[in-house]
This record gives sequence, C-alpha cells and structure tokens, in this order.
Amino acid sequence: MREEYVDELDDTLDDVEPVVDNPAELYEHFRVVVDKGQSQVRVDKYLFERLVNSSRNRIQKAADAGLIMANGKPVKSSYKVKPCDVLTVMMDRPRYENEVIPEDIPLDIVYEDKYLMVVNKPAGLVVHPGHGNYHGTLVNAIAWHMKDNPDYDANDPHVGLVHRIDKDTSGLLVIAKTPDAKTNLGNQFFNKTTKRRYRALVWGNVEQDEGTVVGNIGRNPRDRMQMTVLPDDQGKHAVTHYRVLERLGYVTLVECILETGRTHQIRVHMKHIGHILFNDERYGGHEILKGTHFAKYKQFVNNCFDTCPRQALHAMTLGFVHPVTGEEMYFTSELPDDMTRLIDNMERQHLVVRISDKKDRRTNLIHLTKTGKELEEKARLIANRTLMEALQGITVEELSVSQEVLRKIFFNTKD
Repeated sequence: MREEYVDELDDTLDDVEPVVDNPAELYEHFRVVVDKGQSQVRVDKYLFERLVNSSRNRIQKAADAGLIMANGKPVKSSYKVKPCDVLTVMMDRPRYENEVIPEDIPLDIVYEDKYLMVVNKPAGLVVHPGHGNYHGTLVNAIAWHMKDNPDYDANDPHVGLVHRIDKDTSGLLVIAKTPDAKTNLGNQFFNKTTKRRYRALVWGNVEQDEGTVVGNIGRNPRDRMQMTVLPDDQGKHAVTHYRVLERLGYVTLVECILETGRTHQIRVHMKHIGHILFNDERYGGHEILKGTHFAKYKQFVNNCFDTCPRQALHAMTLGFVHPVTGEEMYFTSELPDDMTRLIDNMERQHLVVRISDKKDRRTNLIHLTKTGKELEEKARLIANRTLMEALQGITVEELSVSQEVLRKIFFNTKD
C-alpha cells in the first residue's frame, strides 16, 4: 500500500454502534490496507490505534455484530490482522460527509493553471471534511472555486488535494485538477522528490546547528489524540531534517525539511528530541516550558501565546515538477503575521543565549543572538564616532603624554 501523503489522516468515525436491522444495507465508513511489514495483532487493537473517536469496547461490539470485515468477510475482534489485509468498518447508514458542498470561502491562490493550483492555507482552516468539521474546510473552498469547471468533480477522489497539513499549521498545499496530475504529483510525494521546508519555533535552546530525527510514528497508546515515536517494529518510518536559524534565549527558530509525511511528523519529532513546538496545545507546548519564574517573564510569554494562538509552524516552501510541462516549480510563502510578530517579540527580549560548551558540559558559553549582534554593531559605531569626536584637535604627542600620566596614576593607586 502506498503511504498517505498527509499530515492529518482522516481516520475518524461518526460513531461505532452495532445496531444493524438489515445486514444487506451496509455502508463503508473506514478502510485501511495493512502495511506489508505489520506484525500480527488482534483486529480490535489494530483499529483502536487508528480510529480516534471510538473505544476498543465499541469496536469489539461492532465486530460481534458483523461490522468489522477483513478482505470482505466479517471477522471477530480476536482476528489477527495479516500484512496486506483490507480492513473495513461498515455501518447501517452512509457517512455524513459523503458529499462535498461548494462554499464561498476566500482562497489565497499562489499559482494556478488548468492542471493544478498552489494555495497558501491560513492557520485555523481545516483541510478536509471529517469528524466535527463537515463544512467550512479548504476542500469546500476549492469546490466553490472550481464550481464552473465541468471537468472537476469535488467528490471525485482522483482529483483535489495531493497532501494535507494540520488545521493550525499555515502554509502551502498543491491541488490537482485532473486525475493524471494527481497521480503524477502523488508519485513525486511517494518517491520523496518533492521539496518541503517548514519554519517552526520550538521551546528550548537547540544546541546542534543541524540534525536529523529518525523514528517510526504511530498513535500514542496512552493518548489517542496524539501521535508518538514508537519502536522500530511499530508505526510508520519517518525522517525529519532540521537546521537552526536563530537562537532566541528560551526558544529556537528552526527550519524543518520533511523526507516523509506522517501525521504530526514535525510536532512529534521535535518533541521526541526535547523541543516541543511553541504553543502546541496537543503536545504541551502551550505551557511555559523554559525560562524564569518571574511574573514579568510569565506575562511576556502569555502575551506571546496571545500573539500566535496556535502551534508556531508554517509550511514555507513547496517544490515539485509540473506533471505536464516537466518544469521544476518552487514556491515560497512568507511567514504569516502571527508568527512574524511572535518572533519579533522574542528577538526584542533576548540579546544573548547560553550554549553548553561541547568540551565541558559543566560550562555555559554566552553567545549573542542575531538581535544582540545587531545591537553590538550599533554600539560599536556609536563608540567609534564618539571617540573620534573626543580626540578631535588632539595631537599624537599630546595623546602620548596623556597615556603616560594615566599609566603613572594607575601604578600609584593599584594597591
């Protein structure tokens, strides 16, 4: 099975209640093809880890009622899933969000031709209709934009979104207008030839200038609303490269480059190395994780939370090969206002940063931040100008006599 090129899987069910009066009238609500490397586990456990809005007990009841199927046949909850099994959850009613309704929602279109378009999604806009978000999504907005195109059917899965990002992540997405374009672009994501770079503000001082996080990602067994890094024999392979752009005291601005595209990948991988995204409520970044206990500092951070009331993550660049012309295309989206103001606030507050000495971890080295360096340069220019003004009209001989007098004064008073 090809991997999903998404950052937020549509893996929710409206409900799982095993009430079936007429087994012949069943509707598919969820489908998944088991990975080739999947070890054998009970089907109720397997589905429990993938269906956010359902409990294991309800899944077991659904299996007892014949609503859980493997390869088209009903199975009990004790059934052991095997690689490449096609698992489906059936219900006695159609899914609520089957039809995509065009809605007049503003779109920030960065590029468009008759085969595809690239949009800049704002934070807060859900990408695709799903549990609790059946209207007001990016897909509804695209349907409205394309409503006069007779060749585009918003309900056809062979066109539309090629990949996804989280609701509270801003940035670039590519949409395919034709089936061939979607297949071609999908292959580029699958073959990891696309170029995706993100900007993220994370808690703490990221000491290494650059690095790579490798860790399988799957549903967190302790909190099913979260994803987490799992052992190598579980979850899906994921790779994130990162590079420090600016250290700002108790937070760090980083660039993240995706090699794979798993649910919450950047958020999970950065937490895994001890640097939760700033104001990422789902993963604990909405708490003050670094800094002092002074009331003034707490007020400053809370003001920053208000400035950027979501995880500080932006899909900044997107590159791919045009599916028809073969042209290499590369798009950049500037940081949105909330993240720009947030970083500006951080820069104004933090002039230096402490970094552990690599040779002696007991020692902290003080480095100027970008803002600190700019302030140092301004101070140096002012000092030089002041010195030149002070020495105006004084000869070299006079300076030499002054230095000798000062040297003797220092010698006489040093004790």
